Amino acid sequence: MSSKHFFTDANKLVIDALQSLTLTNPSLEFDQENKIIFSRPDESSKSKVSIITGGGSGHEPAFAGYVGKGMLTASVAGSIFASPSAEQVRRAAMERVATDKGVLVIMNNYTGDVLNFGIAVEKAKAAGIKTEFFPMGDDVGVGRKKSGKVGRRGIAGGILILKIVGALADTGASLEDVYGVAKITNDNLVSVGASLEHVHVPGREVDPNAEQLSPGVVEVGMGIHNEPGSHRVKCTVEELIKTMLQQLLDQNDKDRAFVSYKPGDKFLLFINNLGGVSALELSGITSEVHRQLGKDYKIAPVRTIQGAFQTSLNGLGFSVSLLKLADTGLGPGKSLLELVDAPAEAVGWAAPITTSTWERANEKGTELPKTKLPEEQPSNLKTDPTAFKTILSAGLQRIIAAEPQVTHFDTIVGDGDCGIGLKRGAEAVLAKINDPSTNLTDAVNAVNQITNIVENVMDGTSGAIYAIFLNALSHGLRTQDKGSPTQATVEIWSEAVRYSITALGTYTPAQPGDRTLMDALVPFSKKLVETKDIKAAAKAAQEGTEATKSMKASLGRAVYVGSEDEWVGKVPDPGAYGLSEFLTGLSEAI
Repeated sequence: MSSKHFFTDANKLVIDALQSLTLTNPSLEFDQENKIIFSRPDESSKSKVSIITGGGSGHEPAFAGYVGKGMLTASVAGSIFASPSAEQVRRAAMERVATDKGVLVIMNNYTGDVLNFGIAVEKAKAAGIKTEFFPMGDDVGVGRKKSGKVGRRGIAGGILILKIVGALADTGASLEDVYGVAKITNDNLVSVGASLEHVHVPGREVDPNAEQLSPGVVEVGMGIHNEPGSHRVKCTVEELIKTMLQQLLDQNDKDRAFVSYKPGDKFLLFINNLGGVSALELSGITSEVHRQLGKDYKIAPVRTIQGAFQTSLNGLGFSVSLLKLADTGLGPGKSLLELVDAPAEAVGWAAPITTSTWERANEKGTELPKTKLPEEQPSNLKTDPTAFKTILSAGLQRIIAAEPQVTHFDTIVGDGDCGIGLKRGAEAVLAKINDPSTNLTDAVNAVNQITNIVENVMDGTSGAIYAIFLNALSHGLRTQDKGSPTQATVEIWSEAVRYSITALGTYTPAQPGDRTLMDALVPFSKKLVETKDIKAAAKAAQEGTEATKSMKASLGRAVYVGSEDEWVGKVPDPGAYGLSEFLTGLSEAI
């Protein structure tokens, strides 16, 4: 249990949290004295049934987060995990909502809530307000025998009931119909939760004798106030979900078979975060529940909704709810599914997918035209394949021969793998250009083939830099394709190299002076663009590499490896040295 909180004053925390709803939804108002959040009344309020809910705080966004257009009219908050008083609820029902079409008071089935909300309902009735009372109970974690006369506890599935009755009231439906649909929804709804730990209330002293769940142990059926469930078990998530689905759907479990169903019945799946489960894990849970529903029960939910809808502070758990989409008897536009899909301006309702999108779920998407890979797009820039192969081979063989020296340097100032990586890439490219089936007559295509090798064989930062440079080199060549066969001259290669260096600057902050391979690559490129002389460019790369011996590293592993006294003035950057050897090999073959 985590007992760390940003707030230590629980009462102030509740008030501030409620106040925030008026900041995120400008249609709401806040009666701070009575902790009531309510929709600002307007003329349309008189034509709709008002719906009031509420309960203890600590379950946010429930319940005040569901007040807003298309959903609830008002919500009354108690202290953390404590019911609001009857007087708070009475004020909501008699002073904060329109009563012309009647009021539905609906809350979770917990003794304190039922009693206090019930008192307020009777006061409202005595005052002449047409009022209905409905306690929501969807939990199957505690079966019929144990729950006895109290009935099922209300947990996260009740949010679906609130959504449905709120949407129905927004259509102008009568109080009788709204109440009736609340009952139909509850009768077809089952939920069960599971948690790895109890929760701690902000501001309370930590009880050293409080029971803790052992590591890896799950409480199946834990309630939203730390109440115990059916049992504790140490199991995998797959086994846990299998147990939870059995409690929800096993028709032979007479203690928990609250909803009967037959093949063809449609269901909505509702996955709720109790507050402390990461979005990543909750998504994994949703996938596993969906998978087991299809495999073991042949149920393919027509809607899957996931999120934090009714929490238990930062509870390290989740709940699964299944709603069988029974007939409301109210006709088109008022089915359970349509009411769930109806829009709502309530900050807690996080189900943005529209009906039309759900209805297209099984449609095949429009097939987009396939873009040809770069190597599949010929160019008009031509090379002398024999000369190209000879020059490139000389550079590659020089890298391979330099591997021991590069590795030696890298064991001093790096990870020791730079030489091996360069050699691996060089050998792969060499094998490619020596393959008789490789066509090197198209300059752009030749570069693209080499690029594919580099991307698949060379890893790490240097591999990525080479791959970006070569991809940009290909593009720099292609932009110079004038549409008719043209020899790729040194001027064309130089312009492509200029483009590559510029593009590389978009993706790495490395510059000459940072003691990286850029200390060889940039001087080479600039000198080539300036002189169109590859020998002069290779010499510039050698000089840039030599200069790295006296540089303080500002990028790469050399920043924090060993004592600089061991290598400053003695050891060049390994990446720059390896590249310089390659460029020298090219220049000597021309």
